[in-house]
Amino acid sequence: MVTNESETFDIGGELTVHRLGFGAMRLTGEDIIGEPDDEAHAHSVLERAVELGVDFIDTADSYGPGVSERLIGEALDTEREDLVIATKGGLLRNTDADWLAHGDPDYLRNAQLCSRDRLRMDPIDLYQHHRPDPDTPFEDSIHALAEMKDEGLIRHVGVSNVSVDQLDRARDIVDIATVQNQYNVAHRDDEDVLEACENYGIGFIPWFPLGAGDLGDIDGIGEIAQRHDATPYQIALAWLLGHSDVTLPIPGTSSLDHLEQNVAASAIDLTAEELAQLS
Repeated sequence: MVTNESETFDIGGELTVHRLGFGAMRLTGEDIIGEPDDEAHAHSVLERAVELGVDFIDTADSYGPGVSERLIGEALDTEREDLVIATKGGLLRNTDADWLAHGDPDYLRNAQLCSRDRLRMDPIDLYQHHRPDPDTPFEDSIHALAEMKDEGLIRHVGVSNVSVDQLDRARDIVDIATVQNQYNVAHRDDEDVLEACENYGIGFIPWFPLGAGDLGDIDGIGEIAQRHDATPYQIALAWLLGHSDVTLPIPGTSSLDHLEQNVAASAIDLTAEELAQLS
C-alpha cells in the first residue's frame, strides 16, 4: 500500500509535516487559468493525497486565479490540526496567462483576506510573498506580512523566488519559516539559497521539483531508476529528499496515478553513492 514515508520537518519550529507535500497548481484549467474540466476529480485528487499521508499542501491565489484555493477549501477540512496549508500572494494574472508581480502592501493584505475566505482558514498556516516586485520596495511587502502575522491573520511567513540577500533582508523584519524557489536535480541555480536555509533551519520548498516533466539528460538517473524499479521522476523526488534535510518537495499533478507514484517515491532510499552520482 502506498503511503507517505518521508521524514518530518517542523515549519516555523511548530507545524510538523511530512517532507513530501503536494503542490495544487496543476488542479486548475489550461495555463493555470480558470476551472479544471472536472472539478469533482480535482476534489478526489486532494482527498486522495491526504489519504496517502500528505499533510502539507501548497497553493497560491494566482493559480486560477483563486481556483486552486477554492478547490482546496471545498475538498478538505483545512483547519484540521494534522494538515498544513500554505498559500502565496503577490502575483496578478490576466487572460494572456501572464504572471505579474504586485507586492503593494495594501494589495497583499486584501489578497490574504480573499485567500482566507476561499481556503476557509482562520488563520492561514503559512503565507508566502510570491515574488519580489521591482515597483515596490521589498521591505514594504515583507512588513505587510509581518503585520498580518502580528494581527493573527497568518501563523507563519514565507518568501519565494528570492536571493540570499533578499532572504536576509526579510529575516531582519520577521521570522521566515520557508523559502520557495525553483530547484530540482537538473536546475540548481539556487544552491546558495538552499545552503542558507540549512544554516538558518528554514524549510526550502523546491518548485518545479520534477522540472515540469523535463529533467534533461541527467547522467545515471535512468540506471538508478532501474535499480530501484522506479521511474526517473521518482528518483528525482528521492534525490530532493536525500539531498538536504530541509527540502520540502511539492510535486503537483491532476492525475490520481501520478499522485500515487509521487508519494511512493518517499519510500525510495538512495545510497550515498547514488546521491553523489546525481550531484
